[in-house]
Amino acid sequence: MSVRVLNPNAEVLNKSAALHMTINAAKGLQDVLKTNLGPTGTTKMLVGGSGDIKLTKDGNTLLKEMQIQNPTAIMIARTAVAQDDISGDGTTSTVIFIGE
Repeated sequence: MSVRVLNPNAEVLNKSAALHMTINAAKGLQDVLKTNLGPTGTTKMLVGGSGDIKLTKDGNTLLKEMQIQNPTAIMIARTAVAQDDISGDGTTSTVIFIGE
């Protein structure tokens, strides 16, 4: 059975490298958001392309504004945003649970 690659510039990884990349994506998002959790969480500053500045500690806002490139991290972010859309909260906690 042959594998058809849709993007000739795509990087093909073996199983262990793909697993390592997936774990790193989850840990990376977790590292960004874990300091936001709880009443003593820190505020993050987001600077847009036009120089506009947003200060927030809301995980949902951060995930929507971040330009995430990794497919696994995108899937985690979408899951966390869906959690917030359904229940109104829990975005940061969802990312932290997945990262663990």
